[in-house]
Amino acid sequence: MSSSVINIVADIGGTNLRVGIVQPDGSVANLELFQCEEYSSLKSVLDLYLTNQNIDTSVTKTNACLAIACPVDQDLISMTNLPWSFSKSELKADLKLNHLYMINDYTAIAWSINSLSDDQKVKIGGGESIPHTPMAICGPGTGLGVANVIWGHDQWISVGGEGGHADFAPVDDTEIEILKFLQTKYPRVSYEQVLSGLGIEQIYQALCSIKNVPAQDYQAKDISGKALDNSCEICLEALQQFCKILGSFAGNLALTTSAFGGVYIAGGIVPRFIEFFENSDFRARFIAKNRFTEFNSKIPTYVITEAQPGILGASAYLIQQNNNEALCR
Repeated sequence: MSSSVINIVADIGGTNLRVGIVQPDGSVANLELFQCEEYSSLKSVLDLYLTNQNIDTSVTKTNACLAIACPVDQDLISMTNLPWSFSKSELKADLKLNHLYMINDYTAIAWSINSLSDDQKVKIGGGESIPHTPMAICGPGTGLGVANVIWGHDQWISVGGEGGHADFAPVDDTEIEILKFLQTKYPRVSYEQVLSGLGIEQIYQALCSIKNVPAQDYQAKDISGKALDNSCEICLEALQQFCKILGSFAGNLALTTSAFGGVYIAGGIVPRFIEFFENSDFRARFIAKNRFTEFNSKIPTYVITEAQPGILGASAYLIQQNNNEALCR
Protein backbone atom coordinates (compact mmCIF):
# COMPACT_ATOMS: atom_id res chain seq x y z
CA MET A 1 0.00 0.00 0.00
CA SER A 2 1.34 3.40 -0.91
CA SER A 3 -0.69 5.60 1.49
CA SER A 4 1.21 7.19 4.34
CA VAL A 5 -1.67 6.30 6.67
CA ILE A 6 -4.14 3.45 6.30
CA ASN A 7 -7.48 3.60 8.07
CA ILE A 8 -9.20 0.27 8.71
CA VAL A 9 -12.84 -0.09 9.78
CA ALA A 10 -14.77 -3.18 10.80
CA ASP A 11 -18.34 -4.04 11.75
CA ILE A 12 -18.34 -7.08 14.03
CA GLY A 13 -21.64 -8.79 14.74
CA GLY A 14 -22.49 -12.11 16.30
CA THR A 15 -22.69 -13.75 12.87
CA ASN A 16 -20.83 -11.66 10.28
CA LEU A 17 -17.70 -9.53 10.32
CA ARG A 18 -16.98 -6.95 7.64
CA VAL A 19 -13.67 -5.14 7.21
CA GLY A 20 -12.69 -2.39 4.80
CA ILE A 21 -10.31 0.51 4.14
CA VAL A 22 -11.44 4.14 4.42
CA GLN A 23 -10.73 6.19 1.29
CA PRO A 24 -9.83 9.91 1.27
CA ASP A 25 -13.44 10.82 0.39
CA GLY A 26 -14.78 8.86 3.38
CA SER A 27 -16.06 5.91 1.36
CA VAL A 28 -14.96 2.38 2.23
CA ALA A 29 -13.24 0.09 -0.27
CA ASN A 30 -11.70 -3.39 -0.27
CA LEU A 31 -14.59 -4.67 1.81
CA GLU A 32 -14.36 -8.32 2.86
CA LEU A 33 -16.98 -10.43 4.64
CA PHE A 34 -16.09 -13.15 7.16
CA GLN A 35 -18.27 -15.66 9.02
CA CYS A 36 -17.40 -15.29 12.70
CA GLU A 37 -18.04 -18.92 13.61
CA GLU A 38 -15.25 -20.01 11.26
CA TYR A 39 -12.57 -18.21 13.29
CA SER A 40 -11.26 -18.64 16.82
CA SER A 41 -10.64 -14.96 17.52
CA LEU A 42 -11.00 -11.42 16.23
CA LYS A 43 -7.23 -11.16 15.83
CA SER A 44 -7.16 -14.16 13.46
CA VAL A 45 -9.70 -12.44 11.18
CA LEU A 46 -7.89 -9.11 11.19
CA ASP A 47 -4.54 -10.80 10.57
CA LEU A 48 -6.04 -12.54 7.55
CA TYR A 49 -7.53 -9.30 6.23
CA LEU A 50 -4.22 -7.44 6.56
CA THR A 51 -2.48 -10.29 4.73
CA ASN A 52 -5.12 -10.30 1.99
CA GLN A 53 -4.71 -6.55 1.50
CA ASN A 54 -0.90 -6.70 1.66
CA ILE A 55 -0.78 -4.31 4.62
CA ASP A 56 2.29 -4.46 6.87
CA THR A 57 1.40 -2.45 9.97
CA SER A 58 5.01 -2.52 11.16
CA VAL A 59 5.91 -0.44 8.10
CA THR A 60 2.75 1.54 7.31
CA LYS A 61 1.04 3.72 9.93
CA THR A 62 -2.38 2.14 10.46
CA ASN A 63 -5.42 3.28 12.44
CA ALA A 64 -8.49 1.18 13.08
CA CYS A 65 -12.05 1.70 14.28
CA LEU A 66 -13.84 -1.52 15.19
CA ALA A 67 -17.60 -1.47 15.75
CA ILE A 68 -18.52 -4.48 17.82
CA ALA A 69 -21.74 -5.99 19.16
CA CYS A 70 -21.05 -5.74 22.90
CA PRO A 71 -20.10 -3.22 25.61
CA VAL A 72 -16.74 -1.54 24.96
CA ASP A 73 -16.13 0.51 28.10
CA GLN A 74 -13.50 -1.83 29.59
CA ASP A 75 -10.14 -3.01 28.24
CA LEU A 76 -11.32 -6.62 28.31
CA ILE A 77 -13.96 -7.16 25.65
CA SER A 78 -16.28 -10.17 25.87
CA MET A 79 -18.77 -10.49 23.04
CA THR A 80 -22.38 -11.06 24.01
CA ASN A 81 -23.39 -13.46 21.21
CA LEU A 82 -20.01 -14.90 20.25
CA PRO A 83 -17.36 -16.75 22.33
CA TRP A 84 -14.64 -14.19 21.66
CA SER A 85 -12.84 -12.20 24.34
CA PHE A 86 -9.72 -10.06 24.08
CA SER A 87 -7.86 -7.09 25.53
CA LYS A 88 -8.10 -3.89 23.51
CA SER A 89 -4.58 -2.84 24.49
CA GLU A 90 -3.14 -6.25 23.60
CA LEU A 91 -4.98 -6.31 20.28
CA LYS A 92 -3.59 -2.88 19.41
CA ALA A 93 -0.06 -4.01 20.30
CA ASP A 94 -0.34 -7.36 18.51
CA LEU A 95 -1.60 -5.74 15.31
CA LYS A 96 0.96 -2.90 15.61
CA LEU A 97 -1.73 -0.23 15.21
CA ASN A 98 -1.10 3.48 15.61
CA HIS A 99 -4.61 4.06 17.01
CA LEU A 100 -7.35 1.57 17.85
CA TYR A 101 -10.87 2.80 18.55
CA MET A 102 -13.54 0.39 19.77
CA ILE A 103 -17.17 1.48 19.57
CA ASN A 104 -20.43 -0.38 20.02
CA ASP A 105 -21.91 -1.56 16.73
CA TYR A 106 -25.03 0.53 17.27
CA THR A 107 -22.97 3.55 18.15
CA ALA A 108 -21.49 3.09 14.68
CA ILE A 109 -24.94 2.86 13.08
CA ALA A 110 -25.91 6.02 14.95
CA TRP A 111 -22.92 7.78 13.39
CA SER A 112 -24.21 6.81 9.94
CA ILE A 113 -27.76 8.16 10.34
CA ASN A 114 -27.15 11.71 9.15
CA SER A 115 -25.39 10.55 6.00
CA LEU A 116 -28.23 8.28 4.81
CA SER A 117 -30.05 9.35 1.67
CA ASP A 118 -33.70 8.58 0.89
CA ASP A 119 -32.43 5.64 -1.17
CA GLN A 120 -30.85 4.14 1.95
CA LYS A 121 -33.93 4.16 4.17
CA VAL A 122 -37.69 3.60 3.94
CA LYS A 123 -40.19 5.68 5.89
CA ILE A 124 -42.91 3.75 7.72
CA GLY A 125 -46.06 5.76 8.49
CA GLY A 126 -46.41 9.45 9.29
CA GLY A 127 -44.53 12.03 11.28
CA GLU A 128 -41.85 14.46 10.16
CA SER A 129 -38.28 14.73 11.39
CA ILE A 130 -37.41 17.92 13.28
CA PRO A 131 -33.80 19.10 12.74
CA HIS A 132 -31.34 18.91 15.65
CA THR A 133 -33.67 16.82 17.83
CA PRO A 134 -32.78 13.39 19.28
CA MET A 135 -32.87 10.27 17.14
CA ALA A 136 -33.10 6.67 18.33
CA ILE A 137 -31.90 3.50 16.64
CA CYS A 138 -32.81 -0.11 17.35
CA GLY A 139 -32.16 -3.20 15.33
CA PRO A 140 -33.05 -6.87 15.59
CA GLY A 141 -30.39 -9.21 14.24
CA THR A 142 -28.37 -11.84 16.05
CA GLY A 143 -29.16 -9.68 19.10
CA LEU A 144 -31.05 -6.41 19.63
CA GLY A 145 -28.95 -3.27 19.36
CA VAL A 146 -29.93 0.18 20.61
CA ALA A 147 -28.31 3.62 20.37
CA ASN A 148 -29.29 7.29 20.40
CA VAL A 149 -28.05 10.44 18.69
CA ILE A 150 -28.31 13.90 20.25
CA TRP A 151 -27.26 17.40 19.16
CA GLY A 152 -24.90 19.33 21.39
CA HIS A 153 -21.96 21.74 21.11
CA ASP A 154 -22.79 22.23 17.41
CA GLN A 155 -22.26 18.58 16.56
CA TRP A 156 -24.01 15.23 16.65
CA ILE A 157 -23.15 13.02 19.61
CA SER A 158 -23.79 9.28 19.55
CA VAL A 159 -24.88 7.73 22.83
CA GLY A 160 -24.55 3.95 23.06
CA GLY A 161 -26.32 1.62 25.43
CA GLU A 162 -27.64 -1.88 26.02
CA GLY A 163 -31.36 -1.15 25.72
CA GLY A 164 -31.99 -4.45 23.98
CA HIS A 165 -31.53 -6.13 27.35
CA ALA A 166 -34.34 -4.18 29.02
CA ASP A 167 -37.16 -6.27 30.50
CA PHE A 168 -39.71 -7.50 27.97
CA ALA A 169 -43.05 -5.80 28.74
CA PRO A 170 -46.08 -7.55 27.16
CA VAL A 171 -49.03 -5.35 26.23
CA ASP A 172 -51.73 -7.88 25.27
CA ASP A 173 -52.92 -11.35 26.28
CA THR A 174 -50.90 -13.15 23.61
CA GLU A 175 -47.70 -11.44 24.69
CA ILE A 176 -48.44 -12.32 28.32
CA GLU A 177 -48.61 -15.97 27.26
CA ILE A 178 -45.38 -15.60 25.28
CA LEU A 179 -43.73 -14.15 28.38
CA LYS A 180 -44.98 -17.04 30.51
CA PHE A 181 -43.57 -19.52 27.98
CA LEU A 182 -40.16 -17.81 28.00
CA GLN A 183 -40.14 -17.68 31.80
CA THR A 184 -39.94 -21.47 31.74
CA LYS A 185 -36.64 -21.10 29.87
CA TYR A 186 -35.07 -18.00 31.42
CA PRO A 187 -34.92 -16.50 34.92
CA ARG A 188 -35.40 -13.10 33.25
CA VAL A 189 -36.84 -12.28 29.84
CA SER A 190 -35.41 -9.34 27.91
CA TYR A 191 -36.61 -7.76 24.68
CA GLU A 192 -33.69 -9.40 22.88
CA GLN A 193 -35.32 -12.79 23.54
CA VAL A 194 -38.25 -11.77 21.30
CA LEU A 195 -36.67 -9.17 18.99
CA SER A 196 -33.85 -11.06 17.28
CA GLY A 197 -33.38 -14.07 15.04
CA LEU A 198 -33.69 -16.28 18.09
CA GLY A 199 -36.63 -14.13 19.17
CA ILE A 200 -38.62 -14.98 16.02
CA GLU A 201 -37.97 -18.66 16.71
CA GLN A 202 -39.05 -18.31 20.33
CA ILE A 203 -42.23 -16.42 19.43
CA TYR A 204 -43.06 -19.25 17.03
CA GLN A 205 -42.33 -21.88 19.69
CA ALA A 206 -44.45 -20.00 22.23
CA LEU A 207 -47.40 -19.76 19.83
CA CYS A 208 -47.18 -23.49 19.14
CA SER A 209 -47.22 -24.13 22.88
CA ILE A 210 -50.18 -21.78 23.38
CA LYS A 211 -52.10 -23.55 20.59
CA ASN A 212 -51.00 -26.96 21.87
CA VAL A 213 -49.49 -28.05 18.55
CA PRO A 214 -46.00 -29.50 18.00
CA ALA A 215 -43.36 -26.92 17.04
CA GLN A 216 -41.31 -27.73 13.98
CA ASP A 217 -37.53 -27.31 14.07
CA TYR A 218 -37.67 -24.06 12.14
CA GLN A 219 -34.98 -21.39 12.11
CA ALA A 220 -35.87 -17.70 11.85
CA LYS A 221 -35.36 -17.69 8.08
CA ASP A 222 -37.75 -20.65 7.73
CA ILE A 223 -40.40 -18.95 9.84
CA SER A 224 -40.19 -15.65 7.96
CA GLY A 225 -40.13 -17.48 4.62
CA LYS A 226 -43.24 -19.50 5.43
CA ALA A 227 -44.92 -16.36 6.76
CA LEU A 228 -44.20 -14.43 3.58
CA ASP A 229 -45.44 -17.17 1.25
CA ASN A 230 -48.42 -17.79 3.57
CA SER A 231 -47.67 -21.52 3.82
CA CYS A 232 -47.83 -21.72 7.64
CA GLU A 233 -50.46 -19.93 9.70
CA ILE A 234 -48.45 -20.02 12.93
CA CYS A 235 -45.31 -18.73 11.18
CA LEU A 236 -47.40 -15.87 9.77
CA GLU A 237 -48.74 -15.09 13.24
CA ALA A 238 -45.21 -15.25 14.68
CA LEU A 239 -43.86 -12.71 12.19
CA GLN A 240 -46.86 -10.44 12.73
CA GLN A 241 -46.30 -10.65 16.49
CA PHE A 242 -42.62 -9.84 16.03
CA CYS A 243 -43.57 -6.64 14.15
CA LYS A 244 -46.06 -5.67 16.86
CA ILE A 245 -43.56 -6.12 19.67
CA LEU A 246 -40.93 -4.18 17.72
CA GLY A 247 -43.45 -1.35 17.31
CA SER A 248 -44.07 -1.22 21.06
CA PHE A 249 -40.34 -1.31 21.82
CA ALA A 250 -39.50 1.40 19.26
CA GLY A 251 -42.36 3.51 20.61
CA ASN A 252 -40.91 3.19 24.10
CA LEU A 253 -37.57 4.46 22.80
CA ALA A 254 -39.34 7.42 21.25
CA LEU A 255 -40.97 8.25 24.56
CA THR A 256 -37.76 7.83 26.52
CA THR A 257 -35.66 10.09 24.31
CA SER A 258 -38.28 12.42 22.74
CA ALA A 259 -36.84 11.24 19.43
CA PHE A 260 -38.47 13.86 17.20
CA GLY A 261 -35.59 13.40 14.76
CA GLY A 262 -36.94 9.92 14.08
CA VAL A 263 -36.65 6.32 15.19
CA TYR A 264 -34.60 4.12 12.88
CA ILE A 265 -34.89 0.35 12.55
CA ALA A 266 -31.58 -1.27 11.65
CA GLY A 267 -30.30 -4.84 11.77
CA GLY A 268 -30.34 -7.68 9.30
CA ILE A 269 -33.92 -8.91 9.78
CA VAL A 270 -36.52 -6.25 8.93
CA PRO A 271 -35.00 -5.09 5.58
CA ARG A 272 -35.71 -8.60 4.25
CA PHE A 273 -39.49 -8.07 4.35
CA ILE A 274 -40.10 -4.33 3.96
CA GLU A 275 -43.51 -4.68 2.27
CA PHE A 276 -44.76 -7.04 4.98
CA PHE A 277 -43.43 -4.68 7.64
CA GLU A 278 -45.12 -1.65 6.08
CA ASN A 279 -48.45 -3.52 6.17
CA SER A 280 -47.95 -4.86 9.70
CA ASP A 281 -49.11 -3.37 13.00
CA PHE A 282 -45.64 -1.95 13.69
CA ARG A 283 -46.65 1.69 13.30
CA ALA A 284 -49.98 1.20 15.07
CA ARG A 285 -48.14 -0.25 18.07
CA PHE A 286 -45.52 2.51 17.88
CA ILE A 287 -48.13 5.21 18.41
CA ALA A 288 -50.45 3.24 20.74
CA LYS A 289 -49.34 5.01 23.93
CA ASN A 290 -52.71 6.10 25.36
CA ARG A 291 -52.32 9.70 26.54
CA PHE A 292 -49.09 9.98 24.52
CA THR A 293 -50.45 8.65 21.23
CA GLU A 294 -50.39 12.14 19.71
CA PHE A 295 -46.82 12.61 21.00
CA ASN A 296 -45.55 9.51 19.20
CA SER A 297 -47.69 10.17 16.11
CA LYS A 298 -45.48 13.16 15.35
CA ILE A 299 -42.30 11.06 15.38
CA PRO A 300 -41.30 9.46 12.05
CA THR A 301 -40.04 5.89 11.80
CA TYR A 302 -37.65 4.52 9.20
CA VAL A 303 -36.12 1.21 8.20
CA ILE A 304 -32.46 1.48 7.23
CA THR A 305 -31.98 -0.37 3.94
CA GLU A 306 -28.32 0.57 3.46
CA ALA A 307 -26.40 -2.72 3.57
CA GLN A 308 -23.42 -1.41 5.56
CA PRO A 309 -24.52 1.30 8.01
CA GLY A 310 -22.07 0.05 10.66
CA ILE A 311 -19.16 0.36 8.27
CA LEU A 312 -20.27 3.84 7.19
CA GLY A 313 -20.60 4.91 10.82
CA ALA A 314 -17.24 3.48 11.85
CA SER A 315 -15.70 5.38 8.93
CA ALA A 316 -17.38 8.63 10.03
CA TYR A 317 -16.21 8.08 13.61
CA LEU A 318 -12.61 7.34 12.58
CA ILE A 319 -12.47 10.38 10.30
CA GLN A 320 -13.71 12.55 13.18
CA GLN A 321 -11.05 11.13 15.54
CA ASN A 322 -8.33 11.71 12.93
CA ASN A 323 -9.54 15.31 12.49
CA ASN A 324 -9.53 15.85 16.25
CA GLU A 325 -5.98 14.54 16.47
CA ALA A 326 -4.88 16.85 13.66
CA LEU A 327 -6.41 19.85 15.45
CA CYS A 328 -4.50 18.99 18.64
CA ARG A 329 -1.11 18.95 16.93
